[in-house]
Amino acid sequence: QVQLVESGGGLVQAGGSLRLSCLASGGTFSSYIMGWFRQAPGKEREFVGGIRWSNGWTYYGDSVKGRFTISRDNAKNTVYLQMISLKPEDTAVYYCAATMKGFTPRLSNVYDYWGQGTQVTVSS
Repeated sequence: QVQLVESGGGLVQAGGSLRLSCLASGGTFSSYIMGWFRQAPGKEREFVGGIRWSNGWTYYGDSVKGRFTISRDNAKNTVYLQMISLKPEDTAVYYCAATMKGFTPRLSNVYDYWGQGTQVTVSS
């Protein structure tokens, strides 16, 4: 059974950086696409970015392009979300998700497995 566990969230000042981790277990992840999503209070879940585990191909949502970077460590079964130049509007719960469907999926309903989320708060 696939399990995803996020970590690394916290409070940071605007302009600062954070790195989130997503530890994956219970599957052969070379066939998976891993996505990062976020959800702020009162807002819909937003696609942040994704990575194809097999070849490391990454893709991003427009609001984070150029500031966020996704990578993976095969030996640790871990996907990372490096965030720089953080803004107060980046404040949200960040979720890691996994799917085997599609090529660069951006819709949350395509993803089959989800972590519990980690809170990121950016103060102004």
